[in-house]
Amino acid sequence: MKIIKVDSSNKHVYMNLAQAYEAEFSKIMQKKPDEHGLFPLDTQIEGNVSGYLLYMDGVPAGHTAIANETPANYEVCDFYVVPYFRKNKVGKSFITDVFKSLGGSWEIKQVAGAEHAVKFWRDVLDDYTAGNYVEDSYEDEKWGVVTRQRFVHTIKV
Repeated sequence: MKIIKVDSSNKHVYMNLAQAYEAEFSKIMQKKPDEHGLFPLDTQIEGNVSGYLLYMDGVPAGHTAIANETPANYEVCDFYVVPYFRKNKVGKSFITDVFKSLGGSWEIKQVAGAEHAVKFWRDVLDDYTAGNYVEDSYEDEKWGVVTRQRFVHTIKV
């Protein structure tokens, strides 16, 4: 497993994986592709949002978009692992490595209807924080009703 930050040399890989992510959520988000077969992206890698790519044996296996809201305060905006690689806790290892490398406070949101995502994040955070996270549900201005988890990672590795 190798995690690489997105830059101009690999942004095209991120953009390709982002299309798969958008397609996976298209039914829940009521989004369809444009005349070129492309989905509009909800999250752009620019400004305070950084992207990270996951590679398994040299093959792009996933991506995440992380917003740095304020110093040491992060939000997971997008997170995706290609279905082929969704085994052996690859996704959990990917995101926990990102948590460890950045440290700080974290927020993760799942839109209504994405029960598989809620289950994944609860599993990740139960293990990573030993259950020391807060979960609530609220009306997000952009996403509607979301399930949200928050925690603070106090040790930067």
